[in-house]
Amino acid sequence: MNPNQPPRTRIRLRYGKLGRIRFTSHRDVARIWERSLRRTGLPVAQTEGFSPRAKLHFGLALATGYESEAEYLDIDFASGDVTVEEVLGALAGMLPDGISAIGGKVLSAGGMSLQQAVTSCDWDIELVDARPVDLLQWVEQVRGATTLVVTRERKGRQITDDLAPQVRALEVGEPTSRGVRLLATLGTQPRAFRPSELLASHEPVYRPVLVRRTRQWIEQDGARLEPLEVGAAPMPHTLVGAR
Repeated sequence: MNPNQPPRTRIRLRYGKLGRIRFTSHRDVARIWERSLRRTGLPVAQTEGFSPRAKLHFGLALATGYESEAEYLDIDFASGDVTVEEVLGALAGMLPDGISAIGGKVLSAGGMSLQQAVTSCDWDIELVDARPVDLLQWVEQVRGATTLVVTRERKGRQITDDLAPQVRALEVGEPTSRGVRLLATLGTQPRAFRPSELLASHEPVYRPVLVRRTRQWIEQDGARLEPLEVGAAPMPHTLVGAR
């Protein structure tokens, strides 16, 4: 560490994105966080150059229209003694309806970025026009498939991937007033398997009325951990509000 560089703190926050704000894009959510943090007056670190920006590090992008109970954001502060409690308290009333800071922790220096570290996500997918008996048969067919070929466009080219190994878990959940819930755990490395791709990977193609990310997972030393459980700095106030 440069002895002339002032001490800094990096805090990882877990937040939710629920309700109508799910139609806000990932880029616009980033702007919401920048504005909200600026209003708190907290000493958020800034980039250098002619147009300094807050040093925020977001995890896996959430598709527009999806809800989430488990989004993550790493924030750099230009101070060595900022606490999670201070940040959560300052954010109270600053975030718009539908976005809520759930918990956080102080990180050790040199940790892996969220986009690199997260290996799978849990999804709660509510389907319409689906009967539990038919969906159960569909789930068995998907779990038994040796290949699930998906074609994507990447940098102007059509790329074909077999995403069968990315289906970590898949089961039928409880019926709802509009249909049936499908519970899935989908891998994110080397490329994320999206719920929309899962639903289109096998006939019949079901239509979701609501998709919600409920967990993100990091595999470390044979264990599956949530992002707030990884990389904690050795401080007594490192973990607040995790669930």
